[in-house]
Amino acid sequence: MAGTTTIRDVAREAHVSIATVSYVLNDSRRVTEETRQRVLGAVTRLGYRANITARNLQANETRLFAYTWQPSPPDQFNPILDSFLQAAVAAAARRGYRFLVFPTATIADELATYQALILEGQVDGFVLSNTHLEDERVRCLLDAGFPFVAFGRSNPGWDFSWVDVDGTAGVRMAVEHLLAQGHRRISCLSWPAPSLAGQHRLNGFLAAMQKAGLAIDPAWIERAENTYADAYASTRRLLALPPDRRPTAIVTMSDLMAIGVINAAWDAGAEPGRELAVIGFDDAPVARFLRPSLTSLRQPIAEVGERLVGMLVDLCRAQRSTEHEVLLQPELIVRASSDFHVWRAKQL
Repeated sequence: MAGTTTIRDVAREAHVSIATVSYVLNDSRRVTEETRQRVLGAVTRLGYRANITARNLQANETRLFAYTWQPSPPDQFNPILDSFLQAAVAAAARRGYRFLVFPTATIADELATYQALILEGQVDGFVLSNTHLEDERVRCLLDAGFPFVAFGRSNPGWDFSWVDVDGTAGVRMAVEHLLAQGHRRISCLSWPAPSLAGQHRLNGFLAAMQKAGLAIDPAWIERAENTYADAYASTRRLLALPPDRRPTAIVTMSDLMAIGVINAAWDAGAEPGRELAVIGFDDAPVARFLRPSLTSLRQPIAEVGERLVGMLVDLCRAQRSTEHEVLLQPELIVRASSDFHVWRAKQL
């Protein structure tokens, strides 16, 4: 029946107008959820399949978005980007869009992919992540005047749509939690200077320590790549400081780094959670299963994906969302690695 069913048949089955069926299938106008479900139910029962290719050609759109990224090395993990891609794909599907994904080895490869997809008219827009200052991808798409959105910020003077998580507020929250636990010698494992997200998070550390009136020993700020090995090595250096300078707590830029800190502490004879507090960032699924369980900053990834895709759909329709620069707040999830009372309860 699928080959002969028409939109008129769907409208008759759902007891709505043909226009209403079109609104639902194209997500072009708001209808009540009850009406939407009735139309979708009729579509399923009748086996209706719209001629998507013809419709898209007529509308001069592909209903496809592109996402490119540089995969993590085999010895690393990046659960946030995995969760983000899942959230973005689901948000796009709810609006009748799909994703083309392209892993690339270098920025040059990414730029070449953008240019080819734009020239060939294969996608309606792009989603970026892991942005940074002077980001060539952002600059390329701005110059091309092509629709795109980004999970992350770039140069303050560049006008584009982005959603980001407030790393400054998150790390400030983490430090305030440690201060409330009685810590005064607090270290920060920050990413190297070119990282914009790393700088935002380091700013939160500096602001919280300054507000508390605490002097920061220069040795307490370690610049490390987002790897287990770098975090492990940095921690061993910190724990080798004289007792009166040795930090009693360490805030990191990611859960992967926090795992390096925890294992370095165990190997140095400093029990994490009791003798050294540790806080990560991302709240990866593994955080609750570590020993001790890891305090971490949880990012609202589902909301990031939903907001970004909504912005991109608006841009593809030659509209601009009222909020095109959105900063979301992380949530501090306290576990045994930073709270002695939680740690103690785990021992009983």
